[in-house]
Amino acid sequence: MDPKDYVVIPDDFEGYSLNHFCIPPHYKDALESVFLPSGLILNRIERLAQDIVAHYSDKPFQALCVLKGGYRFFADLLDRIQQYNHFGCRSVPFSTDFIRMKSYVDDRSTGEVQVIGLDSMDDLSGKNLLIVEDIIDTGKTMKSYEELC
Repeated sequence: MDPKDYVVIPDDFEGYSLNHFCIPPHYKDALESVFLPSGLILNRIERLAQDIVAHYSDKPFQALCVLKGGYRFFADLLDRIQQYNHFGCRSVPFSTDFIRMKSYVDDRSTGEVQVIGLDSMDDLSGKNLLIVEDIIDTGKTMKSYEELC
């Protein structure tokens, strides 16, 4: 992937001054700076939605949210996709589903992944899948998901 295709935050970036943003009073004492302004995040979500609509074109897909961390981003992303479906010149049909994948007990990875929420993983077989996960650290959870499908 070309570095121009994503946002890069250098390791030594100290963030933007809080004076540039509207910060809720209950956060003011807890923050030193802002690394990613909300407008940038919202714009990147919108661009990602455009890319997804362009990628799937008119092929239906199943949007699968891995709970719990991915829910808010998932909702924002699907809202933008629906906007493109509503106002765009083409409509990409999609359906949604939710699962939980557990591989942690307390703050330690167990190495085993438990899938909660689908009656059968066979329901996803042969479908175009858009998987929305909050954080991928070791990759074991996503690898296990790939093996289950």
